Amino acid sequence: MDRTGIRTDLGDVLEGVLVVHKEAGWTSHDVVAKVRSLLRGSKVGHAGTLDPSATGVLPILVGRATRIAEYLIDWDKEYHAVMRLGETTDTQDATGQVLSRVDPGAITEDMLQAVITRFRGVQQQLPPMYSAVKVGGQPLYKAARAGRTVDRAERSIAIHQLEIVAVHGRDVALRIVCSKGTYIRTLCTDIGQALGVGGHLYALERRRVGPLSIEQAVTIDQVASHLTMGTLTRQFMSLDQLLVQLPAVVVNAEQAQRVLNGSPIFPMGVGQLPPAHSTVSVRLKDEAGQLLAIGTHDASGVGSIRIRKVLSLLSH
Repeated sequence: MDRTGIRTDLGDVLEGVLVVHKEAGWTSHDVVAKVRSLLRGSKVGHAGTLDPSATGVLPILVGRATRIAEYLIDWDKEYHAVMRLGETTDTQDATGQVLSRVDPGAITEDMLQAVITRFRGVQQQLPPMYSAVKVGGQPLYKAARAGRTVDRAERSIAIHQLEIVAVHGRDVALRIVCSKGTYIRTLCTDIGQALGVGGHLYALERRRVGPLSIEQAVTIDQVASHLTMGTLTRQFMSLDQLLVQLPAVVVNAEQAQRVLNGSPIFPMGVGQLPPAHSTVSVRLKDEAGQLLAIGTHDASGVGSIRIRKVLSLLSH
């Protein structure tokens, strides 16, 4: 048994990323705790929190995959959201108390299209009070539950795509592709305010996180079933697959040993890297294709690669 992942009867290590389809009512922590219990105490984490009322893609990191979360958080995300016009709530979503009601009947689809255009691209967004964003070391939601409003700074986000999918009375279905750190409920609230009738997020499904899509996702019940049948290994994405956006450098046997010891190397393989003028993260692999570590290559320096994270089981 590896110290971070469990082995099946066939010797396969159950680790990597499970694409879980989170159901409504579960917190992201609930999903992590359930997977941890199913995998008998393996190290488990997640990449990209979903609110309890939201559904869809929640990447669950198992074993050594928990070490690479920082390389996954920059992935963009795709959502299917339903915005309800004419109502504002204190949480900006359907779980909160209604603060105001306005008849949105005068809003036409042309008006919607015109306003939505203004929300595409890079912009500033004010994090909602009911969020885990910390100000002065305290999560905002604690102040919100105490009835306090805290001054907070706007954040730069990017809305890559924002499209109206359907309009059903006061409910508007949206497809959204956005950067990390984007609050969809705040986006819906801001659109409603710009239309002059208010609005909130009525329903939310995350369809994709980076390359992880809802078509790949399995429910917690399916995770348990695959584990019982011994087929759960097939549901995992490997660390190498997850880090495919990082350039790969192949090292020889002598260099591989230095990598596993965490020592810097001066590989011939840097010639495999695309031209760069700054520090870049790279995957280090042995000649058999085994992922050994993540390193940092200083393209403007002497060409050495410093080892940031050793990932190979051979190092244990």
